[in-house]
Amino acid sequence: MTQIAEVIVDVPTMQTNTPYSYEIPNALVDQLQPGMRVVVPFGNGGRKVQGFVWQIKGDVQPDPSVTLKAIETVMDPAPVVNSELMQLSEWLAQTTYAFTITCLQTMLPNALKAKYQKWVSPADQLPADIKTSLFGDQKELLWDDSLSTETVKQLLSLNRQHLVNVRYEVNSKSQVKKVTMIKPAMGSEKLAGVRTKLRKTAVKQVQLIDYLMAHREAISQTELERKINVSSSLLKTGETNGWLKRKAVEVYRDPFQTAVVKTQPLQLNPDQTKAVNAICAATDHKKPETFLLEGVTGSGKTEVYLQAIANALSQGKQALMLVPEISLTPQIVGRVRGRFGQKVAVLHSGLSGGERFDEWRRIQRGEAQVVVGARSAVFAPLTHLGVIVVDEEHESSYKQEDNPRYHARDVALWRARYHHCPVVLGSATPSLESRARAEKNVYTRLLLPYRVNHQQLPKVTIVDMTEELRHHKESNFSSVLLQALKGRLQRGEQSLLMLNRRGFSSFVMCRDCGFVLQCPNCDISLTLHMDTKSMKCHYCGHEEPIPHVCPSCHGRHIRYYGTGTQKVQQELAELLPEARVIRMDVDTTRRKGAHERLLKQFGNHQADILLGTQMIAKGLDFPDVTLVGVLNADTALGLPDFRASERTFQLLTQVSGRAGRAEKAGQVFIQTYNPDHYAIQLAKTQNYEQFFGREMQLRHRGNYPPYYFAVKVTASDADERKAAEAMIKIVRQLKTALSPQAIILGPTPGAIARVNKRYYYQLVIKYKREPQLDPALFEILGQAQKQSRGGLQIAIDRNPMSFM
Repeated sequence: MTQIAEVIVDVPTMQTNTPYSYEIPNALVDQLQPGMRVVVPFGNGGRKVQGFVWQIKGDVQPDPSVTLKAIETVMDPAPVVNSELMQLSEWLAQTTYAFTITCLQTMLPNALKAKYQKWVSPADQLPADIKTSLFGDQKELLWDDSLSTETVKQLLSLNRQHLVNVRYEVNSKSQVKKVTMIKPAMGSEKLAGVRTKLRKTAVKQVQLIDYLMAHREAISQTELERKINVSSSLLKTGETNGWLKRKAVEVYRDPFQTAVVKTQPLQLNPDQTKAVNAICAATDHKKPETFLLEGVTGSGKTEVYLQAIANALSQGKQALMLVPEISLTPQIVGRVRGRFGQKVAVLHSGLSGGERFDEWRRIQRGEAQVVVGARSAVFAPLTHLGVIVVDEEHESSYKQEDNPRYHARDVALWRARYHHCPVVLGSATPSLESRARAEKNVYTRLLLPYRVNHQQLPKVTIVDMTEELRHHKESNFSSVLLQALKGRLQRGEQSLLMLNRRGFSSFVMCRDCGFVLQCPNCDISLTLHMDTKSMKCHYCGHEEPIPHVCPSCHGRHIRYYGTGTQKVQQELAELLPEARVIRMDVDTTRRKGAHERLLKQFGNHQADILLGTQMIAKGLDFPDVTLVGVLNADTALGLPDFRASERTFQLLTQVSGRAGRAEKAGQVFIQTYNPDHYAIQLAKTQNYEQFFGREMQLRHRGNYPPYYFAVKVTASDADERKAAEAMIKIVRQLKTALSPQAIILGPTPGAIARVNKRYYYQLVIKYKREPQLDPALFEILGQAQKQSRGGLQIAIDRNPMSFM
């Protein structure tokens, strides 16, 4: 009889999307567990690949006609993916048209995807004879291919009994951080005896002995050196003489750069109380209910989240809170940590690889009960979830643009069903899909219609820039907005200015011949950046110097058109030279901790104006911000996208809500060339319900989500003809598989037909119920894989955020 492991191998193809059978060597029998990673031979050339143990079949009668390959070695002493996440990866692969291995890799921190070494050291409880036989005189063993299978078997068993410690050392990406700790090696009486024998001139040695006699607890070497002003060489002498012990101890990197002030739960108003009670009841009764918490900006949604999380923690459960933007994370994490302290772990792309790895391990080890993070934090290895919160649930950043193309909201709902816990979707401007589900009672709607401090919503003025241009010279600032900014400066109040475009200028054009400098790799014009004195492509990253002579006609009349945050900052310096301005966009927040640093400066009144892209529109709460200016509300309205009006309404409502959040009244100016557009007019009064009704009518008329589901299929190739031909063939296949009720739009070239030297063609399928759609799309993926060596790539996106 043989034990067999079903292994998902790290070869992302349709053929390997189901597990392969491998024989388990005798030495590893009863040691392997699902979720562990192993090294297995794959194919005929002796190739070794990584894989995940998917299932173990015990005592199988071997088939004499089939020769099974054996597992080479085990990569992990314990599973890196638990049972829940394995089931989730299977569901994710089916719903996002991805490979199971890709989904499994997505769930792990980058450190576990890197090449790394595992070191095993004996725990204090390990019997001396076993310690000697395994480790000899070594302090730790390197866990690699050189270990015998018998040794691996013994180490796996000891690890399960907590008799050995395992540390990961990640090459080039992130290493386990170690700190040298020092503690006395002798009792106080012996140290006193040593002290009497020291020469009077050995002042530092006496000082060290005195400290060791008075302090028996361990202290880090760095802190000790600073505390009593001794050198590392003296501490080495102390170790040699047997006065003290030095030991390298693994510590977690702390991603939190600021101390946190402990806060207490706030008094809830009746609407908040009703919301908290409903969510807590679902947690208490293990009910996977989905709540849509719809509250105007400043209505106290965060306090509802915190009290719902506190209830889950009081029952020994855990909580997961998703936020859409890294820029929101510093303030939100500060509030969550203020309430729950060391129980909080944070996961987002702004962390270093090492910090992210350490936070993931804290969660996996059960040392963190609350996880706050951006999209990928939805895969945090929490095992006892009591509540999941998705803040600003309407945000498009919750959708992953690469494989697997998941929406974090959908993953949160799946995990809630698995853990039998509630999900809270919070927003002042819910997505139409979520609001429509609440309308049909699929979600439970909870309302927070008033601001917590009874402050009125800010007064909003819509400025018609067409009229403005008739009476004043061209500027990014209307006369009323400029006057309001001057008033805030005089009163010592702060302002937010939003322009949803970074860079200095949108494009550079020759006034003689009309030539516009294009990216050589993409069908898009280059953007001027004055800080780096260069032209940049925001799609592929191409960069080149600013031209002073037209490459086409060799004329010298080059002019900058459009505007960006850099240009606005320059204009502000001319119009309001006394104003201190902080610019916040992708260019100024590239460095680690930049978001937090800039927001802290603004919060400390080191600036009067915060100028930024849409990253400043959400979640920020500064009591002295009384003015918000939207420099161009039309940025998204001009896009050929069915969500353009929804995005504009959401963005304007969110950014307007940053004004007047404390005692001082707020004011908002929205500059636009489309003052009568319903999205802009309804954002003026934050009338979400009226907007929802109007937009749903238009979606119904156009057969758009949420009335229809949608799938976008994209074909790309370096050869435009191949991409177009592939898409025409796909349309023919789909038409034979789908019912006449399905609507196929396309094929058409992509909105930007060429990106990074590849041509894109796409089609969109709108449908209500098509049982043959998934099988047809998986078949198309399989066919495309066989042709992919020629460069053709097929991408399938279920419920895309945009049809562009």
